[in-house]
Amino acid sequence: MGRKRTRAGKYIYLCIACLIFFTLLSCNALKESKKDGIKQEEMRLETISKHLMLAKKLIEHGNYEASLGENQNVLSLSNNRPPGDEALFNMGLIFAHYRNPQKDYKKSIFYFEKLLKEYPKSPLREQAKIWIGVLEVIEKSKQVDIKIEELKKELSK
Repeated sequence: MGRKRTRAGKYIYLCIACLIFFTLLSCNALKESKKDGIKQEEMRLETISKHLMLAKKLIEHGNYEASLGENQNVLSLSNNRPPGDEALFNMGLIFAHYRNPQKDYKKSIFYFEKLLKEYPKSPLREQAKIWIGVLEVIEKSKQVDIKIEELKKELSK
């Protein structure tokens, strides 16, 4: 009734079984690598979150330089992904902060514009636009004040 299997047929079955085994083994390895990738991403986000919280506390205590450094750490760890937009926003706020002795509205505008450019879908986008508008008005009023002072000096001569 049945024929005997030839050696070539046995090898074919053996190859198919090995192929199935290695396919299942590689699928399991892919699942493990995905789990490792997820764990690493969670650790990265946790580290970023700690830097952001520290940066906010440093601003509250008036340590603007250290806060700026923490926000730069967040920016470098985020790789042009959120919460890098929050770090840029904080950097803009640091340079616009009224108590910061080294406040610089031009640098502040730079960071807000960078946020708009690099994070077009950021929820902080509208706030950054508002800050840019306000800071530009302040800068223009400074220039007008300088011109008025120059004209006063010329008139008093």
